[in-house]
Amino acid sequence: MSLTLNTDIAIIGGGIAGLWLNAQLRQRGFNTLLIEHNSLGGGQSVKSQGIIHGGAKYALHGALTGSSEAIAEMPERWRCALNGQGDVNLSGVRLLSDAHYLWSPGSIAGNLTSFFASKAMRGRVDQVKGAHLPAALQHKDFKGRVYRLAELVLDVPSLVQRLADLAGDSLLQAQQITPVYENQQLVGVQADDYTIRAQRVVLCAGSGNQDILQAFAFKKPEQQLRPLHMVLAKGAAVLPLYAHCLGGGSKPRVTITTHPAADGQWVWYLGGNLAEADGVARSAEQQIAAAQAEIAQLLPWIDQTAIQWATLRVDRAEPVQSGLTRPDNAFISEDKGLLVGWPTKLALAPDFSDRVLTALQRDGIQPSAPQSYAGLPRPSLAQPIWETLFNDPA
Repeated sequence: MSLTLNTDIAIIGGGIAGLWLNAQLRQRGFNTLLIEHNSLGGGQSVKSQGIIHGGAKYALHGALTGSSEAIAEMPERWRCALNGQGDVNLSGVRLLSDAHYLWSPGSIAGNLTSFFASKAMRGRVDQVKGAHLPAALQHKDFKGRVYRLAELVLDVPSLVQRLADLAGDSLLQAQQITPVYENQQLVGVQADDYTIRAQRVVLCAGSGNQDILQAFAFKKPEQQLRPLHMVLAKGAAVLPLYAHCLGGGSKPRVTITTHPAADGQWVWYLGGNLAEADGVARSAEQQIAAAQAEIAQLLPWIDQTAIQWATLRVDRAEPVQSGLTRPDNAFISEDKGLLVGWPTKLALAPDFSDRVLTALQRDGIQPSAPQSYAGLPRPSLAQPIWETLFNDPA
């Protein structure tokens, strides 16, 4: 027997994008129901490095791109939220680092140094030395330059927890999700035994968007998967480091973030160019060997003998782009009461929410009388990926 629930906005997908949108809509008085078939944050979100980019890494050619302009305001918006003064109250979310860094193991080319000192980057990049260097670079043998970015790195599991708390009773776990139409107009979804009637349905399930679009008989928007082969390293020798290591190209040679494990040790999470292109083609053993060689060359004072290594394949789900390139902004598409979107990266979750809110305001969608959804089956929280990969059965 199906139970009918009425809401203003039904959100499909419990990653950071869906959870942020859910929290912001509820703050504005909307009734919402967020439907997740697995665990909250269990797709791309929990596999994120937690970096709230401000665009500097996209400017390594010496000029700001459309991508870096679009994302430039994100760190400040997230900082306001962390201080309880933003669109969403993220008080209590763990801040891993108040800055992310650009690090050159050698000398930075003159034009790049000039660019960092230019008006375009003023206030966003500062050179640091000595005691102000990240812990992993405070070694007598370190040579190179380090620039502090006006960015930040969050503990994604605590972010998921906070957004789940803000969701209250608006979360629903359901395995089967199908559309509900009346007069060829989408009026809601069927989620297992619940018929959910909504003014609008928002689909932001990451890589799950494709299957749900097919179930809804929508051919567009099309999705692309951009593969990555990430590396994780755990051990007592791992020291905190949050940095893009610059190479000779337009992408960071390797991007390292550091995360706390439940047993008190630190875990490095390695992305950047290491995880792309050649990294995707490597086996797990080959990718670990490549990462070990990078660490040995870049941080030779780190004793790797007691470090555990693992790899993780990640498919970044995005709207189709020519040449499988990275989209510049969050994305939404609209059709017959369905809004479909991808934030394209963690930092752009507020941008994704803005685009949904703009569409709702344009269509005159207003909050209705408050509803209670107590007693619904609630999705669990995803485990940090490093706890899964390094879990010892013994």
